[in-house]
Parts: sequence; structure tokens; C-alpha cells
Amino acid sequence: MTDFIVGITGGVASGKSEVTRRFEALGIVVADADLAARDAIAPGSPGLAAVVAAFGADMLADDGSLDRAAMRRHVFDDAPARQKLEAIIHPLVRAALQAACAAAPGAYAIAAIPLLAEGGGRSSYPWLQRVLVIDVPAQLQRARLVQRDGIDAALAERMIAAQASRGERLAIADDVLVNDGPLAALDRHVLMLDRRYKALALS
Repeated sequence: MTDFIVGITGGVASGKSEVTRRFEALGIVVADADLAARDAIAPGSPGLAAVVAAFGADMLADDGSLDRAAMRRHVFDDAPARQKLEAIIHPLVRAALQAACAAAPGAYAIAAIPLLAEGGGRSSYPWLQRVLVIDVPAQLQRARLVQRDGIDAALAERMIAAQASRGERLAIADDVLVNDGPLAALDRHVLMLDRRYKALALS
């Protein structure tokens, strides 16, 4: 059991997954918001029942799961619909992350929350003791996104613009890991952060 929880966030293509993999290799439990969101609306879950009640059975696929493509089309350009969906899913995700981290062994646990800044920041996650932002210069972020997803620069720019700004993310950071070098450089950064968090958790 631990009550020292670190939130990790960062923009698209910043390298969050590479960083969390390194914490996991050190034996640290990482609770992932994306996985928690999928579980929150799994077939038979109260979350999925709430989505169907709000949006109708047309949002279900033939196998009873959420038709994600249909839901994306429905909420993409409809801000009120998107907010209604988020109002169902986000509280379930926050509760699942907190429970998973609190049950983790070790000195501290990590909650990987890609949209932490967009989802209310610290006010929505008051149980986070630290926030680690994985930061990357905008030009490098665009280049990585184009290479990773095989998209053009214009689409990459729109994807970046749809998220919180770099400044908004940095404003909620206690710690910043600038991921602008080779992947091997992350090992040293993560080891230093691991030592810091263990010391803070025990203080």
C-alpha cells in the first residue's frame, strides 16, 4: 500500500510510454489512464450502461461493446456531447487509477494520465503528490509524430493543437523530464527521479 502517487503526463509523441516502461522495469506500479478508460466502458460495465442511457443503443457494436468509431463520429464536432461522455468516463477513470495506485506495493506508484492538464489538472486529481511532465520541443514533437504515425505535418499540427499547450502542461509540473535526446538517455533521468520519489515518499 502506498499513498505517494506521482502523475505522469505529456503531449502526444513526447515519450510518455518510454518513460513509464523504465519505471516499470524498476518495479514501480504504473496505472494507465487509457487502459482504465477502456475498462470503464467494457461490456457489461456500469460505465457502458451509462453511455448507452445517455447516447442510445446505436452506440453499441454487434457484440455489445462500445462502437468506438460511431462514438468518435458522434462527439468529434459536438462539444456538449463530448463533455457528456467525459462526465461519465472521467470519474470512473480517476477512481480506478487512485485505487490501483493506493493498492500498489513499494514506496510510490505512478498514474499515467496523458490528458492531465486537459482534464482539470490537480483540482481533478488532488491525490497526486507530484506531477512529472515529459516535455519535448515543439519542432521535435511534430517530427516524431509525423514519423510515428505516418501523417503529414498539417495533421500533426492539428493533433498537437487539440491538446493543452506546452505552457499549460509545464504550469502543473513539479518535475520536468526533457526528452529531446536518444532513448538511452532516459535511463539516467528515470533512475534519478526514482531515487527522488523514494526519498520524498519516506520523508
